[in-house]
Amino acid sequence: MRPGRLVPIREDAPGLVVERILAVRAAGAVPLVGDPRWSAAHWQSVVDAAEAATPDPDIAWAAVTSGSSGTPRIVLRTAASWSDSFPVIAGLLGAGPDDAVALPAPPVSSLTQFSLAHAADGGPRALLPRGRALVAVDFADATCFHGTPHALRALLDAGAPPRLRAALVGGSHLDPALRARVEAAGVRVVSYYGAAELSFVAADHGEGLTPLPGVEAEIRGGELFVRSPFAAARYLDGPLRRQGDWIASGDRAELQGGRLRLLGRVDDAILSASATIVPEEVEAQLRTLPGVRDAAVIGLPHRRLGALIAAVIEPDPALSPVIAELRAAAALALAPAHRPRRWYTGVLPRTAAGKPARARIAREVAAGEWPRLG
Repeated sequence: MRPGRLVPIREDAPGLVVERILAVRAAGAVPLVGDPRWSAAHWQSVVDAAEAATPDPDIAWAAVTSGSSGTPRIVLRTAASWSDSFPVIAGLLGAGPDDAVALPAPPVSSLTQFSLAHAADGGPRALLPRGRALVAVDFADATCFHGTPHALRALLDAGAPPRLRAALVGGSHLDPALRARVEAAGVRVVSYYGAAELSFVAADHGEGLTPLPGVEAEIRGGELFVRSPFAAARYLDGPLRRQGDWIASGDRAELQGGRLRLLGRVDDAILSASATIVPEEVEAQLRTLPGVRDAAVIGLPHRRLGALIAAVIEPDPALSPVIAELRAAAALALAPAHRPRRWYTGVLPRTAAGKPARARIAREVAAGEWPRLG
Protein backbone atom coordinates (compact mmCIF):
# COMPACT_ATOMS: atom_id res chain seq x y z
CA MET A 1 0.00 0.00 0.00
CA ARG A 2 1.26 3.47 -0.83
CA PRO A 3 1.72 5.85 2.12
CA GLY A 4 -1.21 8.23 2.37
CA ARG A 5 -3.44 6.21 0.06
CA LEU A 6 -7.10 5.92 1.08
CA VAL A 7 -8.09 2.27 1.55
CA PRO A 8 -11.87 1.63 1.74
CA ILE A 9 -12.90 -0.94 4.38
CA ARG A 10 -16.40 -2.28 4.93
CA GLU A 11 -17.16 -5.55 6.72
CA ASP A 12 -19.99 -6.83 8.94
CA ALA A 13 -17.73 -8.19 11.70
CA PRO A 14 -16.26 -5.38 13.85
CA GLY A 15 -13.26 -7.54 14.79
CA LEU A 16 -12.32 -8.02 11.14
CA VAL A 17 -12.71 -4.30 10.48
CA VAL A 18 -10.37 -3.49 13.37
CA GLU A 19 -7.75 -5.93 12.05
CA ARG A 20 -7.87 -4.29 8.64
CA ILE A 21 -7.72 -0.77 10.09
CA LEU A 22 -4.57 -1.60 12.04
CA ALA A 23 -2.97 -3.38 9.08
CA VAL A 24 -3.64 -0.41 6.79
CA ARG A 25 -2.15 2.02 9.33
CA ALA A 26 0.88 -0.22 9.86
CA ALA A 27 1.52 0.04 6.12
CA GLY A 28 1.32 3.84 6.25
CA ALA A 29 -1.93 4.00 4.33
CA VAL A 30 -5.22 5.58 5.43
CA PRO A 31 -8.22 3.44 6.48
CA LEU A 32 -11.56 4.74 5.20
CA VAL A 33 -14.24 2.77 7.02
CA GLY A 34 -17.77 2.36 5.73
CA ASP A 35 -21.01 1.29 7.35
CA PRO A 36 -22.47 -2.10 6.28
CA ARG A 37 -25.92 -0.50 6.48
CA TRP A 38 -25.17 1.95 3.68
CA SER A 39 -26.67 1.29 0.28
CA ALA A 40 -24.43 -0.16 -2.41
CA ALA A 41 -24.70 3.10 -4.37
CA HIS A 42 -23.69 5.23 -1.41
CA TRP A 43 -20.70 3.04 -0.60
CA GLN A 44 -19.62 2.99 -4.24
CA SER A 45 -19.57 6.80 -4.27
CA VAL A 46 -17.22 6.73 -1.26
CA VAL A 47 -15.00 4.10 -2.91
CA ASP A 48 -14.86 6.09 -6.15
CA ALA A 49 -13.83 9.23 -4.25
CA ALA A 50 -11.08 7.30 -2.44
CA GLU A 51 -9.71 5.76 -5.63
CA ALA A 52 -9.62 9.14 -7.36
CA ALA A 53 -7.77 10.83 -4.49
CA THR A 54 -4.06 11.62 -4.71
CA PRO A 55 -2.15 9.86 -1.89
CA ASP A 56 -0.91 12.27 0.79
CA PRO A 57 1.78 10.88 3.16
CA ASP A 58 0.86 13.50 5.78
CA ILE A 59 -2.62 11.99 6.21
CA ALA A 60 -3.14 9.04 8.57
CA TRP A 61 -6.88 8.88 9.28
CA ALA A 62 -10.11 9.53 7.41
CA ALA A 63 -13.76 9.53 8.41
CA VAL A 64 -16.99 9.79 6.47
CA THR A 65 -19.27 12.29 8.13
CA SER A 66 -22.80 13.27 7.12
CA GLY A 67 -23.04 16.42 9.24
CA SER A 68 -26.47 17.89 9.96
CA SER A 69 -27.49 18.06 6.30
CA GLY A 70 -27.06 14.35 5.61
CA THR A 71 -24.56 15.03 2.81
CA PRO A 72 -21.47 12.82 3.26
CA ARG A 73 -17.98 14.29 3.33
CA ILE A 74 -14.61 12.65 3.93
CA VAL A 75 -12.58 14.28 6.71
CA LEU A 76 -8.79 13.84 6.56
CA ARG A 77 -6.44 14.20 9.53
CA THR A 78 -2.80 13.70 10.46
CA ALA A 79 -1.63 11.14 13.01
CA ALA A 80 -0.53 13.93 15.38
CA SER A 81 -3.98 15.54 15.38
CA TRP A 82 -5.13 12.57 17.44
CA SER A 83 -1.94 11.39 19.15
CA ASP A 84 -1.25 14.85 20.61
CA SER A 85 -4.52 14.55 22.54
CA PHE A 86 -3.94 11.01 23.89
CA PRO A 87 -2.48 12.26 27.22
CA VAL A 88 -5.45 14.62 27.67
CA ILE A 89 -8.01 11.89 27.02
CA ALA A 90 -6.15 9.39 29.19
CA GLY A 91 -6.36 11.96 31.96
CA LEU A 92 -10.10 12.46 31.49
CA LEU A 93 -10.67 8.71 31.69
CA GLY A 94 -8.05 8.11 34.35
CA ALA A 95 -7.03 5.11 32.25
CA GLY A 96 -3.87 3.52 30.88
CA PRO A 97 -2.68 0.37 29.09
CA ASP A 98 -3.93 -1.89 31.89
CA ASP A 99 -7.51 -0.70 31.37
CA ALA A 100 -10.12 -1.74 28.82
CA VAL A 101 -12.47 0.73 27.13
CA ALA A 102 -15.97 -0.23 25.97
CA LEU A 103 -16.62 1.06 22.44
CA PRO A 104 -20.24 0.31 21.50
CA ALA A 105 -20.19 2.53 18.38
CA PRO A 106 -19.12 0.67 15.22
CA PRO A 107 -15.69 1.29 13.63
CA VAL A 108 -17.19 3.63 11.02
CA SER A 109 -17.53 6.19 13.83
CA SER A 110 -14.57 8.55 14.20
CA LEU A 111 -15.18 8.29 17.96
CA THR A 112 -14.33 4.58 17.85
CA GLN A 113 -11.46 5.06 15.41
CA PHE A 114 -9.90 7.56 17.80
CA SER A 115 -9.99 5.03 20.64
CA LEU A 116 -8.52 2.33 18.38
CA ALA A 117 -5.65 4.67 17.53
CA HIS A 118 -5.23 5.44 21.23
CA ALA A 119 -5.17 1.72 22.11
CA ALA A 120 -2.51 1.06 19.48
CA ASP A 121 -0.41 3.82 21.06
CA GLY A 122 -0.54 2.49 24.64
CA GLY A 123 -4.02 3.58 25.66
CA PRO A 124 -6.73 1.36 27.14
CA ARG A 125 -7.42 -1.91 25.32
CA ALA A 126 -10.38 -1.58 22.94
CA LEU A 127 -13.53 -3.70 23.43
CA LEU A 128 -16.05 -3.72 20.56
CA PRO A 129 -19.32 -5.60 20.17
CA ARG A 130 -18.93 -8.96 18.44
CA GLY A 131 -22.15 -8.45 16.51
CA ARG A 132 -24.55 -5.61 15.78
CA ALA A 133 -26.47 -5.98 19.06
CA LEU A 134 -25.09 -4.58 22.30
CA VAL A 135 -24.53 -7.56 24.61
CA ALA A 136 -23.22 -7.11 28.16
CA VAL A 137 -20.78 -10.03 27.95
CA ASP A 138 -18.83 -8.27 25.16
CA PHE A 139 -17.91 -5.51 27.63
CA ALA A 140 -17.61 -7.53 30.84
CA ASP A 141 -13.92 -6.56 31.26
CA ALA A 142 -14.44 -2.83 30.63
CA THR A 143 -13.08 -0.40 33.20
CA CYS A 144 -14.02 2.66 31.14
CA PHE A 145 -16.42 3.67 28.38
CA HIS A 146 -16.23 5.95 25.35
CA GLY A 147 -19.42 6.50 23.40
CA THR A 148 -22.69 8.36 23.04
CA PRO A 149 -25.41 8.87 25.66
CA HIS A 150 -27.64 6.45 23.75
CA ALA A 151 -24.97 3.73 23.86
CA LEU A 152 -24.24 4.38 27.53
CA ARG A 153 -27.92 4.01 28.42
CA ALA A 154 -28.11 0.79 26.39
CA LEU A 155 -25.04 -0.57 28.17
CA LEU A 156 -26.58 0.14 31.57
CA ASP A 157 -29.85 -1.46 30.49
CA ALA A 158 -27.95 -4.57 29.38
CA GLY A 159 -26.01 -4.70 32.65
CA ALA A 160 -23.19 -2.34 33.62
CA PRO A 161 -19.72 -3.95 33.53
CA PRO A 162 -18.79 -4.73 37.16
CA ARG A 163 -15.40 -2.95 36.95
CA LEU A 164 -16.63 0.13 35.08
CA ARG A 165 -15.41 3.27 36.82
CA ALA A 166 -15.28 6.07 34.20
CA ALA A 167 -17.36 7.11 31.18
CA LEU A 168 -16.35 9.59 28.48
CA VAL A 169 -19.57 10.60 26.74
CA GLY A 170 -19.91 12.62 23.52
CA GLY A 171 -21.73 12.77 20.23
CA SER A 172 -24.91 14.36 21.59
CA HIS A 173 -26.47 15.91 24.68
CA LEU A 174 -26.04 14.03 27.97
CA ASP A 175 -29.23 14.61 29.95
CA PRO A 176 -28.95 15.15 33.72
CA ALA A 177 -31.07 12.08 34.52
CA LEU A 178 -28.67 9.77 32.68
CA ARG A 179 -25.64 11.41 34.30
CA ALA A 180 -27.25 10.92 37.73
CA ARG A 181 -28.03 7.28 36.95
CA VAL A 182 -24.46 6.56 35.91
CA GLU A 183 -22.94 8.36 38.88
CA ALA A 184 -25.31 6.51 41.23
CA ALA A 185 -23.75 3.31 39.89
CA GLY A 186 -20.35 4.57 41.07
CA VAL A 187 -19.10 5.60 37.63
CA ARG A 188 -17.35 8.94 37.13
CA VAL A 189 -18.83 10.75 34.12
CA VAL A 190 -17.12 13.25 31.81
CA SER A 191 -19.13 14.51 28.87
CA TYR A 192 -17.46 16.36 26.04
CA TYR A 193 -18.10 18.40 22.94
CA GLY A 194 -16.29 17.64 19.72
CA ALA A 195 -16.73 16.93 16.02
CA ALA A 196 -15.16 14.79 13.31
CA GLU A 197 -13.44 17.92 11.96
CA LEU A 198 -12.35 19.30 15.34
CA SER A 199 -11.83 16.18 17.49
CA PHE A 200 -12.11 16.96 21.22
CA VAL A 201 -12.90 20.59 22.04
CA ALA A 202 -14.32 20.89 25.57
CA ALA A 203 -15.12 18.68 28.56
CA ASP A 204 -17.74 18.83 31.29
CA HIS A 205 -17.23 17.17 34.69
CA GLY A 206 -20.71 18.26 35.80
CA GLU A 207 -20.26 22.03 36.02
CA GLY A 208 -20.28 23.02 32.35
CA LEU A 209 -18.11 22.68 29.26
CA THR A 210 -14.61 24.18 29.39
CA PRO A 211 -12.09 24.07 26.52
CA LEU A 212 -9.46 21.36 26.83
CA PRO A 213 -5.79 22.21 27.35
CA GLY A 214 -4.33 23.59 24.13
CA VAL A 215 -7.77 24.40 22.67
CA GLU A 216 -9.02 27.98 22.25
CA ALA A 217 -12.62 28.99 21.63
CA GLU A 218 -14.18 32.23 20.33
CA ILE A 219 -17.69 33.26 19.37
CA ARG A 220 -17.89 35.09 16.05
CA GLY A 221 -21.29 36.21 14.83
CA GLY A 222 -22.92 33.77 17.22
CA GLU A 223 -20.93 30.80 15.84
CA LEU A 224 -18.23 28.91 17.72
CA PHE A 225 -14.75 29.05 16.20
CA VAL A 226 -11.95 26.85 17.47
CA ARG A 227 -8.16 27.02 17.30
CA SER A 228 -6.74 23.62 18.17
CA PRO A 229 -3.81 21.27 17.52
CA PHE A 230 -6.34 18.42 17.42
CA ALA A 231 -8.27 19.64 14.36
CA ALA A 232 -8.42 17.74 11.07
CA ALA A 233 -6.30 18.84 8.10
CA ARG A 234 -9.07 19.24 5.52
CA TYR A 235 -11.91 17.56 3.66
CA LEU A 236 -11.03 15.32 0.75
CA ASP A 237 -12.85 17.72 -1.59
CA GLY A 238 -11.61 20.98 -0.09
CA PRO A 239 -10.51 22.98 2.97
CA LEU A 240 -12.30 23.30 6.28
CA ARG A 241 -14.17 26.58 6.78
CA ARG A 242 -11.61 28.88 8.38
CA GLN A 243 -10.89 32.42 9.40
CA GLY A 244 -7.10 32.45 9.60
CA ASP A 245 -6.04 29.85 12.18
CA TRP A 246 -9.60 29.55 13.50
CA ILE A 247 -11.94 26.80 12.28
CA ALA A 248 -15.71 27.26 12.13
CA SER A 249 -17.57 24.62 14.12
CA GLY A 250 -20.97 25.05 12.50
CA ASP A 251 -22.47 25.33 15.99
CA ARG A 252 -24.08 28.33 17.62
CA ALA A 253 -22.76 28.93 21.12
CA GLU A 254 -22.19 31.31 24.01
CA LEU A 255 -18.99 31.64 26.04
CA GLN A 256 -19.39 33.07 29.53
CA GLY A 257 -16.90 32.87 32.39
CA GLY A 258 -14.88 30.30 30.48
CA ARG A 259 -17.92 28.01 30.14
CA LEU A 260 -19.19 27.01 26.71
CA ARG A 261 -22.93 26.77 26.13
CA LEU A 262 -24.01 25.17 22.86
CA LEU A 263 -27.15 26.49 21.15
CA GLY A 264 -27.54 24.11 18.22
CA ARG A 265 -26.31 23.92 14.66
CA VAL A 266 -26.08 27.12 12.66
CA ASP A 267 -27.93 25.46 9.79
CA ASP A 268 -30.50 23.57 11.91
CA ALA A 269 -32.60 26.50 13.12
CA ILE A 270 -36.27 26.26 12.18
CA LEU A 271 -38.18 29.39 11.15
CA SER A 272 -41.83 29.16 12.16
CA ALA A 273 -44.18 32.16 12.04
CA SER A 274 -41.16 34.53 12.15
CA ALA A 275 -39.76 32.80 15.27
CA THR A 276 -36.38 31.05 15.26
CA ILE A 277 -36.47 27.67 16.97
CA VAL A 278 -33.31 25.75 17.82
CA PRO A 279 -34.19 22.02 17.78
CA GLU A 280 -31.62 21.05 20.43
CA GLU A 281 -33.14 23.47 22.96
CA VAL A 282 -36.63 22.03 22.47
CA GLU A 283 -35.31 18.46 22.54
CA ALA A 284 -33.60 19.11 25.89
CA GLN A 285 -36.96 20.11 27.37
CA LEU A 286 -38.83 17.21 25.79
CA ARG A 287 -36.41 14.70 27.34
CA THR A 288 -37.56 15.87 30.77
CA LEU A 289 -41.22 15.01 30.06
CA PRO A 290 -42.79 11.84 31.51
CA GLY A 291 -42.45 8.77 29.31
CA VAL A 292 -39.90 10.35 26.94
CA ARG A 293 -36.62 8.48 26.55
CA ASP A 294 -35.30 10.60 23.70
CA ALA A 295 -36.61 13.11 21.19
CA ALA A 296 -35.87 14.75 17.85
CA VAL A 297 -37.42 18.01 16.68
CA ILE A 298 -37.88 18.83 13.00
CA GLY A 299 -39.64 21.43 10.89
CA LEU A 300 -42.36 20.34 8.49
CA PRO A 301 -43.04 22.63 5.49
CA HIS A 302 -46.13 24.80 6.03
CA ARG A 303 -47.57 27.24 3.50
CA ARG A 304 -48.52 29.97 6.00
CA LEU A 305 -46.06 29.49 8.88
CA GLY A 306 -43.00 28.49 6.88
CA ALA A 307 -42.46 25.45 9.07
CA LEU A 308 -44.51 23.52 11.58
CA ILE A 309 -42.68 22.27 14.69
CA ALA A 310 -42.91 18.49 15.02
CA ALA A 311 -41.60 16.26 17.79
CA VAL A 312 -40.56 12.66 17.21
CA ILE A 313 -40.62 10.87 20.56
CA GLU A 314 -38.80 7.68 21.49
CA PRO A 315 -40.88 6.41 24.41
CA ASP A 316 -39.58 4.96 27.64
CA PRO A 317 -40.52 1.25 27.51
CA ALA A 318 -41.59 1.37 31.15
CA LEU A 319 -43.83 4.43 30.82
CA SER A 320 -45.60 5.06 27.52
CA PRO A 321 -46.28 8.76 26.93
CA VAL A 322 -49.86 10.05 26.70
CA ILE A 323 -50.38 12.79 24.12
CA ALA A 324 -52.57 14.95 26.36
CA GLU A 325 -49.98 14.84 29.13
CA LEU A 326 -47.15 15.61 26.69
CA ARG A 327 -48.99 18.64 25.31
CA ALA A 328 -49.76 19.91 28.80
CA ALA A 329 -46.18 19.44 30.00
CA ALA A 330 -44.78 21.05 26.85
CA ALA A 331 -47.07 24.04 27.37
CA LEU A 332 -45.49 24.57 30.80
CA ALA A 333 -41.90 24.05 29.66
CA LEU A 334 -41.84 25.78 26.26
CA ALA A 335 -42.76 29.15 24.81
CA PRO A 336 -45.74 29.02 22.43
CA ALA A 337 -43.66 29.22 19.24
CA HIS A 338 -41.46 26.34 20.44
CA ARG A 339 -44.24 23.89 21.28
CA PRO A 340 -44.60 20.95 18.89
CA ARG A 341 -47.80 21.05 16.85
CA ARG A 342 -47.46 17.45 15.70
CA TRP A 343 -46.19 14.48 17.65
CA TYR A 344 -44.85 11.19 16.32
CA THR A 345 -43.52 8.15 18.12
CA GLY A 346 -41.13 5.27 17.47
CA VAL A 347 -37.51 4.21 17.89
CA LEU A 348 -35.26 6.99 16.58
CA PRO A 349 -32.91 5.93 13.77
CA ARG A 350 -29.35 6.91 14.54
CA THR A 351 -26.10 7.59 12.79
CA ALA A 352 -23.16 5.26 13.34
CA ALA A 353 -21.99 7.61 16.09
CA GLY A 354 -25.30 7.24 17.93
CA LYS A 355 -26.82 10.63 17.10
CA PRO A 356 -30.46 10.83 15.97
CA ALA A 357 -30.41 10.75 12.16
CA ARG A 358 -32.28 14.04 11.82
CA ALA A 359 -32.22 14.28 8.02
CA ARG A 360 -33.57 10.73 7.68
CA ILE A 361 -36.24 11.33 10.32
CA ALA A 362 -37.45 14.46 8.51
CA ARG A 363 -37.67 12.59 5.19
CA GLU A 364 -39.56 9.67 6.72
CA VAL A 365 -42.02 11.88 8.61
CA ALA A 366 -42.71 13.88 5.44
CA ALA A 367 -43.33 10.58 3.62
CA GLY A 368 -45.86 9.49 6.25
CA GLU A 369 -43.73 6.63 7.60
CA TRP A 370 -44.03 7.56 11.29
CA PRO A 371 -47.18 6.94 13.39
CA ARG A 372 -48.69 10.04 14.95
CA LEU A 373 -49.53 10.40 18.61
CA GLY A 374 -53.08 11.56 19.18
